[in-house]
Amino acid sequence: MLLPVDLAFGAVLAVLLAAAAAVVAVARLRPARETVVAGVRAAVQLAAVSLVIGWVVRAVPLLLLFLLMMYGVAVRTAGRRLTHNRTWWWAAAPVGAGVAPVVAALLLTGLVPVEGIALIPVTGILIGGALTATVLGGRRALDELATRHGEVEAGLALGLLPREARLEVARQATADALLPGLDQTRTVGLVTLPGAFVGMLLGGASPLLAGAVQLFVLVALMAVQAVAVAVVLELVARGVLHREEGSGRRRVPWREQKGSSS
Repeated sequence: MLLPVDLAFGAVLAVLLAAAAAVVAVARLRPARETVVAGVRAAVQLAAVSLVIGWVVRAVPLLLLFLLMMYGVAVRTAGRRLTHNRTWWWAAAPVGAGVAPVVAALLLTGLVPVEGIALIPVTGILIGGALTATVLGGRRALDELATRHGEVEAGLALGLLPREARLEVARQATADALLPGLDQTRTVGLVTLPGAFVGMLLGGASPLLAGAVQLFVLVALMAVQAVAVAVVLELVARGVLHREEGSGRRRVPWREQKGSSS
């Protein structure tokens, strides 16, 4: 057994969580409470999933319901990280657009069977990647537009459509959301050995098979994240996904701006 689940395991986890919260608090990075809550939630959620997953893998309806729950939680998490107004639910588009085609291709080609023991971890990895890319890309785009709103207005004055003006300002910053996935793929085996590779080795698979599975996961993640970032950038550029402006200025709807610029 790699990690014996005993009192020492719990004590080390508690110390690591407390250390993370203390560093965050001392450096004034985020509220320390967020780190503690995240750790406790992870423990509770993983314990619950460990109990439930044994039932889920036995029936397709339960499997589909579980996958939908994963998707819904990802959408809610991503949306609320981007904005607190009612447009948060548009986060469903980049997450779904990235994950759905890849999962469909895996099922249609038979590379992944319709079985919970295989479909749940693969889909979970892809949804997690789409969630991360959506949050990073969306936040960078919205932050850039808020900081450089004068450049957007200058673009409108020059005759650009609102979408084009926003894209000119936000595209490069949004593209940075792809860097973590690209760096992970470029350095795999040299800097880190990702979870899928290590997990298969511990499960008794050959190093060659473990490497092939990990390569597939990394390439699939790059595809998922590329789609997610492209879609969230488009939503922000069209003004569909937005934040309320804190400066007191009225947010002009995209259609209204389009009409005034023409």
